[in-house]
Parts: sequence; structure tokens; C-alpha cells
Amino acid sequence: MEKNSQTEANKKWQDKNREKARYLRNRSTARNFVKKQATLDDIKELEELITNRKEELNK
Repeated sequence: MEKNSQTEANKKWQDKNREKARYLRNRSTARNFVKKQATLDDIKELEELITNRKEELNK
């Protein structure tokens, strides 16, 4: 089966940029979870985690 040139380019970029690709994949997963699956309890916990992370980053 012949591969699409865009698919090849994407694979090459991902191989060269492993950390950035992982970051983008994780961010996408988190956003989709919040938008489509998170319960009210999940959101409350995430809000607390976000508040703690903001404080950590502001130090």
C-alpha cells in the first residue's frame, strides 16, 4: 500500500519533534476529555489541579 506524502511528512515531523508531538497529543486528549466526558466531580478536581499548577508556574 502506498503512503500519502502528507502522512510521510507528518511522521517525519513527529520523529524530529517527539516532545512537542507528545505535548500536543496530551493537550488534545485533555481538552477532549473536558469537553465530552468530564463529570462535575472531574471538573471540580481539575479546577483544583489547574489552580495549583498556576501557582507553581507563577513562582
